[in-house]
Amino acid sequence: MTKPQYLLASFAGLFFIMFGTLSFGSPLVASKYSGMGAIPYSGGTMFRVWAPNANKVYVMGDWNNWNQTGTELKREGNDNFSGDVSGATTGQRYKFVIRSKDGDTLIRNDPRAARVENSAGAGIIHDPAQYHWQSKSFATPGFNSQVIYEMHVGTFHATRGAGPGTWKSAMQKLDYLAELGVNVLQVMPPAEFPGDFSWGYNPSYPFAPESAYGTPEDTKAFVDAAHAHGMGVIFDVVYNHQGPSDLPDWCFDGPCYGNGGIYFYTDNRAATPWGSTRLDYGRAEVRSYIRDNALMWLNEYHLDGLRFDGTKFMRTLDGTTDLAEGWGLMRWISDEVKKSQPWKILIAEDFGAGDVITRMTSAGGAGFDTQWSGEFMHPIRDALIAANDSGRDMNQVAYSISQKFNGQATQRVIYTESHDEVANGQSRVPEAIWPGNAQSYPSQKRSTLGAAITMTSPGIPMIFEGQEFLEDGWFDDKDPVDWSKSTQHSGITALYRDLIHLRRNWYNNTRGLLGDNVNVFHVNDQKKVLAYHRFDQGGPGDDVIIVANFSSNTYQNYRIGLPRGGLWHVRFNSDFAGYSNLFSGTNTFDTNAGAGAYDGLSFNGVVTTLGPYSAVIYSQ
Repeated sequence: MTKPQYLLASFAGLFFIMFGTLSFGSPLVASKYSGMGAIPYSGGTMFRVWAPNANKVYVMGDWNNWNQTGTELKREGNDNFSGDVSGATTGQRYKFVIRSKDGDTLIRNDPRAARVENSAGAGIIHDPAQYHWQSKSFATPGFNSQVIYEMHVGTFHATRGAGPGTWKSAMQKLDYLAELGVNVLQVMPPAEFPGDFSWGYNPSYPFAPESAYGTPEDTKAFVDAAHAHGMGVIFDVVYNHQGPSDLPDWCFDGPCYGNGGIYFYTDNRAATPWGSTRLDYGRAEVRSYIRDNALMWLNEYHLDGLRFDGTKFMRTLDGTTDLAEGWGLMRWISDEVKKSQPWKILIAEDFGAGDVITRMTSAGGAGFDTQWSGEFMHPIRDALIAANDSGRDMNQVAYSISQKFNGQATQRVIYTESHDEVANGQSRVPEAIWPGNAQSYPSQKRSTLGAAITMTSPGIPMIFEGQEFLEDGWFDDKDPVDWSKSTQHSGITALYRDLIHLRRNWYNNTRGLLGDNVNVFHVNDQKKVLAYHRFDQGGPGDDVIIVANFSSNTYQNYRIGLPRGGLWHVRFNSDFAGYSNLFSGTNTFDTNAGAGAYDGLSFNGVVTTLGPYSAVIYSQ
């Protein structure tokens, strides 16, 4: 060996000792495929990642024995690095290796990973085409006919003391939900979060379903099976912040700029109630990251809609100061969805924007189809929970029933229980009525009265998991739903089922509950009774009258106005003894409306018996 050869070999050996095995080959050619993240093709996988501050980017994984510099991606000239890697196949793990401009070596997970080992593990190459959809003819229910069931995969059907529930365990209850009559399942955030137990509002990987719940194929199987049972599926998404822990995009390509680097605001705009992890809505690549995530759930996972968590903290900095870039992002996503699939519902949780959040983008709104209604929930809950009848304000209840956004009933989601309203220091309605005795007569009567108001008021009604059989206590991600109560309180479940069937006009005699129109024509705050008229076009089979008694008294021959003459049939009486052996079982009969102005209507009739804390529903 010559002296120059010896020196070269010695230098190479020293370099190996210092830096490990390196590849001195040229970087790959930029990928010929579109898309971001890891996208498999026949014989390999395309990798593309956004890293504007990187000097070089490599991808390592199972296919190259995790050689940190064995596979270098090509800089594309637009702050992306990409390459087509032969031999990298579906199911293999991977990570990116970033050489920053400062010379640091950073090991990073893919912020767009479609599957991960867990929130602290590697990304897994995922092929969306692996799942073969079965329910191809399912049609998303129309907004006016939707009845939503909010559920949390980890607690919905799980074994106490074991791990969280899964997509597969939740599927075991789909027959039950279909029989109950709900036709949309709203799933609390199922994107990958730290640990196995969480509400889901601390997402780390927005493109990857939570690994503790199952694989992406399991997620799709749940959606597929729900569709086969006639139920749509909505996922809760969180774009007002990320994490704040186990974030793959935190200081992703080196610089943190005083906070989280390229994906996050790095000034006062970063702050949210959940940490300084607000995504940078003004940066094109981050906007696309969020938009692409929303469209992925709708397209790849065949979802029927999305519920956007805490939009107030997308459109404002602190709940009051406008953030124009957040408004723009929401409008962009709304417009994108409306262009391609306007039948899919976009729900905002906002509590503050009023009509503008569900106003069309062309009229300056955010373009959401509907929003959770605090205007309904708070006064109704207050009226149900108040210890004494004197504390129930019928004028507030009347307002809650008739309030709309932009004059359209379906622009609000109405409920008395949601994950927020039954936790964070608050309890389930029966528990709040009588703490420690949620099975009591007052708890049963007043909570089911709330259900009757919810199912008959204008809006899209929603119930929370277990509400239909008096689940007690409060929501906790380690406290599974107690399904024994569904047997213990099967009559209460039957009450909910009857209400849901009427709400959806199953028997073609309550069509007015699908309509936009309401007239709260009778408000008696002294006796705590009100009555209202729901209708679409009006007439037999359409007009619906609801009479509600918010007092402990029983009233005989209680007179109310009616919009039409003739016989009005009792379709529902919440005091029916078959619903609970604690109920009075009052006999409320059909009533014949005679001519004579009353309550501002042209006809009137009597409710033969109006039981305590009860609702009666009539139609012709």
